[in-house]
Amino acid sequence: MTTTAPTTAPVGYYSASPLMRAMRFGLGASQRLWPALGVRAAYRVFGTPLPPKWLYRGQHPGADWRREAWSFEDANLGIYHLAAQDSGAESAPVVLLVHGWGGHAGQMLPLAQAIAAEGLRPVLLEMPAHGRSAGTASNLPQFARAIDYVAARLGADGHVLRAAVAHSLGANALAYAAGRGLPAQRLVLLAPPASPREYTRYFAQVFGLSERTRAGMQRLIEAREGILMQQLEPAAVGPRIAQPTLIVHDRDDRVNRFADAEAFRDAIAGARLFPTQGWGHRRILKEQAVLAHVTQFLMSPATVTGT
Repeated sequence: MTTTAPTTAPVGYYSASPLMRAMRFGLGASQRLWPALGVRAAYRVFGTPLPPKWLYRGQHPGADWRREAWSFEDANLGIYHLAAQDSGAESAPVVLLVHGWGGHAGQMLPLAQAIAAEGLRPVLLEMPAHGRSAGTASNLPQFARAIDYVAARLGADGHVLRAAVAHSLGANALAYAAGRGLPAQRLVLLAPPASPREYTRYFAQVFGLSERTRAGMQRLIEAREGILMQQLEPAAVGPRIAQPTLIVHDRDDRVNRFADAEAFRDAIAGARLFPTQGWGHRRILKEQAVLAHVTQFLMSPATVTGT
């Protein structure tokens, strides 16, 4: 099996703004004047979802969805159920839908509606420090723990997890959780990033951090989370994934490069890659061709073919 190497960095997550310039100045000053403080400050900024979640508080799925707040670690998780399915659809197979870094549950709404139209039961998961969920910071390992926790609770309540579908960083977290035994029958990874380590290098470049500060930040994250970043990459998680897996990625994605999807495809036995063109990182979440392809994959007794 050949494995495509992860790319060196994404290119378009952090946009130029007065806030970004102020944060860059503050981090640069702290690493020069007090290196240990610079590492801790970088750790904090790296774990803070941007744009800030208050910008999206009004963009929840809407009145058709019933929200539950589940306590989780030092924050909580937002769980959204389609209110129309509260009666009569309890036994329908569940599809867990997970947003990406800096996102919110409402971004997964078009796919949730398409899934519900086929008789499946979509459940939207909103991570700590995102949307209407409590918390001010999060990270990739916490995303993975949250997916695992929600899947376990759904299973304990008698639900069958037909599939888990996740976007961007959520997809990276989903792959890791699946490699550790997530009880989902199939997986869909939408625009996944391949390398958390390379993302720290991109972060350091954007905020003007030295390699010493970046490496210190990485070690701090790994020590606090109890996991090395290379354990989250396709070459580590892919061989442990047994579920049929569909990967969707746009060739013009400016946040996570197309080669990241190829890395996951090459690392997961039997995985299929559905490439798109011209829709970028977030538009794929609502394009009809993507919704149809994902829904077909979820409903078919066999995996769909990709490229």
